[in-house]
Amino acid sequence: MESVVAGSAKHYAEALPSAPLRSHFRCKWTHRIPHDLAGNFIVVPDGCVDLLWIDGRLMVAGPDRSAAVEAIAPGSVVSGLRFQPAAAIKWLGVPMSEIVDRRVGLEELWGAEARRHADWIGEANTQAERIHRLEARLIRKAMTTEPADRDMAGVFGLLDGKVDSLVPSVADLVMRLDTSERTLRRRCREAFGYGPKTLDRVLRFQRFLALARRPGERRLAQWAVEAGYADQAHLAREVKRLSGLSPSAVIGQLAM
Repeated sequence: MESVVAGSAKHYAEALPSAPLRSHFRCKWTHRIPHDLAGNFIVVPDGCVDLLWIDGRLMVAGPDRSAAVEAIAPGSVVSGLRFQPAAAIKWLGVPMSEIVDRRVGLEELWGAEARRHADWIGEANTQAERIHRLEARLIRKAMTTEPADRDMAGVFGLLDGKVDSLVPSVADLVMRLDTSERTLRRRCREAFGYGPKTLDRVLRFQRFLALARRPGERRLAQWAVEAGYADQAHLAREVKRLSGLSPSAVIGQLAM
């Protein structure tokens, strides 16, 4: 049975969430599984947490440390909202280290409230209406939910390479936050599910994926440098470790 990288094909689409949710969620997305596509899906780590609607249930996809293999039936439609960095702990009420590498029913975290939301969302006739209802319920909850920890959101941005052009080391982060390495590691585990070194590896891998999605020739050696790897061999080892696939296989999947 063939495994396919989730979100790699033209059947996946992202959009901005409703305006009141944008400080809490990065995007909303839908992945439509073709009826003729049988196999498992490889969900690669991205440092994020998602709230999912799948098979009539609200689920939470915790942060992954390596690729997770998901069995999704052909013809299924999976939708979700991706939390902003470090925001999920404020919504879910548990450290992300408790749900790392896990898929958890939202009712395990929210109890009867999650069941009421799921029942109302499930009454909608279309997938678009289901997501609209989900956003409506989340907007109400956002009014009483604290925003993400600014320090941890900042750590994510720095390691993501979108705040400074030079990605900082753990020692740099300790100095920026005026804290200890132990405290930084604990706060990162609470906010992201793992420590800063693992988060750095995951976000570097995501930089490679962003480069690989660009049209044009395959330039692994150049991409390795641009993504922050020591060399092409380092890139190959890390991509295999995080996705279970070679860089060439990942690039082929993204082009599907």
